[in-house]
Amino acid sequence: MGAMSKEHVLGGREARWREAARGQLQALLSLLEKLRASGEDRETVESMLRQLDEMFLLVVVGEFNSGKSAFVNALLGSPVLEEGVVPTTSRIQVLKYGETAGQAPVDDGTLSVWAPAALLEDIHIVDTPGTNAIERRHEAITRQFIPRADLVLFVTSADRPFTESERAFLAGIRDWGKKIVMVVNKIDILETPEELARVDAYVRDNARALLGTVPEVFAVSSRQAFRAKQKGGAAALESSGFESLERYVFGTLDEEERVRLKLLSPLGVGLGVVDRQRNSLEEKAGLLERDVETVDQIEGQSGVYRQDMNRDFRLRLSDTANILHELEARGHAFIEEVVRLPRLGDLLRKEKLKAEFVKQVVGDAPAQIERRVEELIDWLVSSDLQQWRFVTERINRRRSDHSREAVGEMVGAFAYDRQRLAESVGRAAQQTLETYDRHAEAARMAESVQKAVANTALLEVGAVGLGTVVSIAASTTAADFTGLAAAGLLATLGLFVIPQKRRATKKELRDKIARLREHLMSALTHHFESELDRSVARLNDGIAPYSRFVRAEQQNLAERRRDLSRARDELLRLKEEIEGNPVSPRPD
Repeated sequence: MGAMSKEHVLGGREARWREAARGQLQALLSLLEKLRASGEDRETVESMLRQLDEMFLLVVVGEFNSGKSAFVNALLGSPVLEEGVVPTTSRIQVLKYGETAGQAPVDDGTLSVWAPAALLEDIHIVDTPGTNAIERRHEAITRQFIPRADLVLFVTSADRPFTESERAFLAGIRDWGKKIVMVVNKIDILETPEELARVDAYVRDNARALLGTVPEVFAVSSRQAFRAKQKGGAAALESSGFESLERYVFGTLDEEERVRLKLLSPLGVGLGVVDRQRNSLEEKAGLLERDVETVDQIEGQSGVYRQDMNRDFRLRLSDTANILHELEARGHAFIEEVVRLPRLGDLLRKEKLKAEFVKQVVGDAPAQIERRVEELIDWLVSSDLQQWRFVTERINRRRSDHSREAVGEMVGAFAYDRQRLAESVGRAAQQTLETYDRHAEAARMAESVQKAVANTALLEVGAVGLGTVVSIAASTTAADFTGLAAAGLLATLGLFVIPQKRRATKKELRDKIARLREHLMSALTHHFESELDRSVARLNDGIAPYSRFVRAEQQNLAERRRDLSRARDELLRLKEEIEGNPVSPRPD
């Protein structure tokens, strides 16, 4: 027949399969775009779409000294390819049918070779550079071409079967889901049937261990077969082992079977692409889990930070309140001592009494309170700074991890966005640490507290310090029990006026200290809560872009996992229908 006319070969069922395969591969291509998959995988699927309309492709691979060119010449029965003891195939050669022999390079780096061989009317044969080619470019080209193969003939030499380079190459193409036939070439160099049996068993065992299945294995002598075809020696052709191979390739793999392989090949490649993408997503999932751990650590630390700060603040606040309690106790003792009839003369000397009150009662309480507030402010500043150090340390740790983790498929938009955001947050945290002015921050807080206390105490204190505010509020009590010099009162003071005045003065002191304590505690608490909210908000704002990215990527990852699972199920369902051998879907 002429070039494998697909409309002639494909029946209604096969045509439906082909269109179903085309639709699923196109859907997979769209999904790869959404996944921002590597260009290599997208190009592979695009190649599979083109392959649906191409000739059946038989790809020959193996080491350069395995006799691949001799094997292809034996298949064709004609010296189409050059043979030699050194690598002779420097590029992929695609053999096609032509009335006259010829060749021409193609833009994709391959070489088209035409030959008037009957076999090429039904299939195209691809000869590839050796798997152990000195130029690694050749091997890369071969690996890129394997996905297009409908059938792979892997040629190994009887004198060096299943070498390490061959193992590595087979492992690399194993996941493409290709049908692979093993060809042990050069059996004419083996001296006994026992040697041949050992080589055959060795290849089968190793192929089964590597591929997970037992491929067809044919032992042949390409040179003997070629000479037999050239000279018409039937016995020599039979002893070369080539007839068994050809019966399989051109008998068992008849037109219908080749059509099935032609359709199954792109589906197998599509499944391989899906599995690679699923593996890539799992790698991303692992990275995101560690990113989430970092975000959770920071956010969790913010909650712990707030709790610890609230607890510690109450303790520090109670220390400040105790100073006022002690001042009040001293005031009551002073009043008991001074507001008595025997000290009437002192009560009449206002300025002296007031100075005594300030010295004995007020004392250094304002300075103590000011020191406590300064310590409180320093504590707030240090705690805030420590939180930024924690964020910086965690983010920098993830940034250093990124460069080690983002490899292979991870080197792409996902890795770039992730790294960029981590670096941005890290830089912001580091900049905060570097520009954090403890003295300026403390001065700002101190001024704010001072104003808050002054305002709540309804005092016009101007630029005076917090200690002065406390001193003014406390010492004004002295005016309530001084100034008792009115002459008219001297005769009536006695036992009735003095006790009453003492009780009123103590109550006034208690009320004033209570108001001062309430004003001070309220101002400090309000200021503390505002500063704590500000600190936590700054931290949360700093980590927010990275946190949003991680959470969004997690959601996106879950959706892409579902998309890939659906794509895999659809490809697998069609593959099973074509094979006529349904199997249970692999668990996700």
